Amino acid sequence: MKKFDHEVIFCIVNAGFTDTVMDAAREAGAGGGTVIHARGTANSEAEKAFGIVVQPEKEVVMIIVKSEIRDAVLHALYKSVGLNTAGQGIAFSLPVDSVVGLSEFPKKTDEAADNK
Repeated sequence: MKKFDHEVIFCIVNAGFTDTVMDAAREAGAGGGTVIHARGTANSEAEKAFGIVVQPEKEVVMIIVKSEIRDAVLHALYKSVGLNTAGQGIAFSLPVDSVVGLSEFPKKTDEAADNK
């Protein structure tokens, strides 16, 4: 089985929560993401089954991360914008076969922060 170096995380949230998504993802080590505006299609039976009110206006945030930080990013998203929050988000990941054009952002060190 092929080992993948990167994963793409899709996080679907109520409109207006993309900054919360990206704040949590960056805190867990992600670099950046892409936002797509979307519309949910859940019906009233789904709302009753999950005990939530489904807002029709959604945003999908796609974030490519190294595979080794995927779980940390998913956990951060669950805590900050999961179904039990106002963002009512769900997140999932898929393996990415190859990536081009992705720049790696080194984490700031204490020394680099002091030099600012």
